[in-house]
Amino acid sequence: MTRIALANLPFPSSREGSVRAAIEAITDARGHGAAVICFPECYLPGYRAWNDEVAPPDQAFLERAWNEIAEVSGKAGITTVLGTERIVDGKLRISVLVIDRDGSIVGFQDKVQLDPSEDETYSPASGRRVFTADELTFGVAICHEGFRYPETFRFAAREGAQLVFHPHYHKWMPGDHKPTTYGEAANTFHEKALMCRAAENTCFVATVNYASEHSPTTSAVINPDGTVLSYQPYGVAGVHYADLDLSQATRLLANRFKPLGLEAIVS
Repeated sequence: MTRIALANLPFPSSREGSVRAAIEAITDARGHGAAVICFPECYLPGYRAWNDEVAPPDQAFLERAWNEIAEVSGKAGITTVLGTERIVDGKLRISVLVIDRDGSIVGFQDKVQLDPSEDETYSPASGRRVFTADELTFGVAICHEGFRYPETFRFAAREGAQLVFHPHYHKWMPGDHKPTTYGEAANTFHEKALMCRAAENTCFVATVNYASEHSPTTSAVINPDGTVLSYQPYGVAGVHYADLDLSQATRLLANRFKPLGLEAIVS
């Protein structure tokens, strides 16, 4: 079994607060025997597209924070999948920083497919990769990418990932349904989409949201057959834990996929 941790945390009170909360969550995960911990989208310093109160982008702050969190991850012996922003060629990107359990920086997975609401704040990237943590191989699909673009999960599964992490930010809006059970019929389509991503690729999916009042989605783990393994109670802050039997993630359906050629489409 491989234990993973999902940091279902409130929106940070400040950029410094995001660092403190991340360190506390990593320390908690160490105490619970987790091998990997994942944070929501842009947790460092906070997702800014819908929030004008997030401090302006600051590369010096980001680098200090990454190094501090990497040091804590190394001492805890935990692989950290940190939702963050980063600046590349003067442009701001939504990204995930992966830190190995020895505290070394493995690399980034930037968000390639932006939501239209993000176009004025962030810049899209290109390219995808997978990461390893001992016997676990995993990919990352960030928010909109996972909800609407199946290819982001299929790429990871075909590259050997038994698990795809899905950091996101989804907050309640007036008039939205207030869910209590993951995947129930009245809930937003976003949850069903992730259940499909798992089943259509025969891999685990771990989605991570911020904790907020009446949250329309929550952090959850989906089995390779599309059923729900476990989820964090809606709006309740905390680190959610799940034990994965990686042998269940055969990636059978992902590997059987054959892209349609134009002749198949028109015929």
